[in-house]
Amino acid sequence: MITLIIAAASIVMLVNIIAYIRFIRSSTDVILSGKYGEPIWERIGLILLMFFLLAYIGVAIIGKPDLLMALILFFGAIFVLLVMHLLYHLVDSMKDRSIEITETLIGVIDARDPNLKGHSRNVQRLCMCLYDYLPEERKKGISPVSFEYAALLHDVGKLGVPEAILNKPGALDPEEWGIMRQHPKIALELLKPIPSFTEIKDWILYHHERMDGKGYYSVAGEDIPFAARVIAVCDTYSAITMKRSYKDKRSHEEAIAIIRDVAGTQLDAEIVGYFLMIPREELAACVPEDAEFCQNADR
Repeated sequence: MITLIIAAASIVMLVNIIAYIRFIRSSTDVILSGKYGEPIWERIGLILLMFFLLAYIGVAIIGKPDLLMALILFFGAIFVLLVMHLLYHLVDSMKDRSIEITETLIGVIDARDPNLKGHSRNVQRLCMCLYDYLPEERKKGISPVSFEYAALLHDVGKLGVPEAILNKPGALDPEEWGIMRQHPKIALELLKPIPSFTEIKDWILYHHERMDGKGYYSVAGEDIPFAARVIAVCDTYSAITMKRSYKDKRSHEEAIAIIRDVAGTQLDAEIVGYFLMIPREELAACVPEDAEFCQNADR
């Protein structure tokens, strides 16, 4: 009986170690980086958990524990499990609340520009939808929380673009285009005071780059961060299907046809392939309720 209790406690402690490792790996994002991302404390926590597991096994093999000791070890392991669960819940709640606050702020920013109404949130939802269709090896190095922030904030730099340019009904002249092309750099300046956003800065900066090098800053192919290439696909689809002051909205079918045509030149052909796997209903579910989309060319 005593041996079974200690064995159960050891199994629970092993589960705690696995859960702790998964938690550390999943918490490398803009919420928990910097102040909370202290590798030394992460290692100490893992070492302590492994020490307790070895102690449990040692007690079971060479010790002579009584029932009280066995119960103390068992409930100690259960206590750690409960703490891990509460920690997960706290972090998830913090992430959700932070995303909600950011969405609200982006909604206020979008209200300044009729051409952006709902666009940022649409790109955010499209990106997270497409993220689910990426193969596991492509998801490595891209924290979903960090990626969601990058998608949501990709156009925040348009705060620094004059409204006359944002709302111009016709084509922009070369000087106006020069100003418009600065909005990814402006975004970086706006986010610079937040050290935890360092991970996503290049994803935002290069989301208008093209595979053929003819984008805003002439970065091409694999030199463009993979996450930025994913945002570019979703941004393009959203822009095509959204009504703008200088163009009417296009249908889902038209958007898909255009995206197919520019795969390999403007957009990453591999990512376009993953995007085309998404059912139309899922893409339609990404449209914000207050946005004017067809299923609803981007500047």
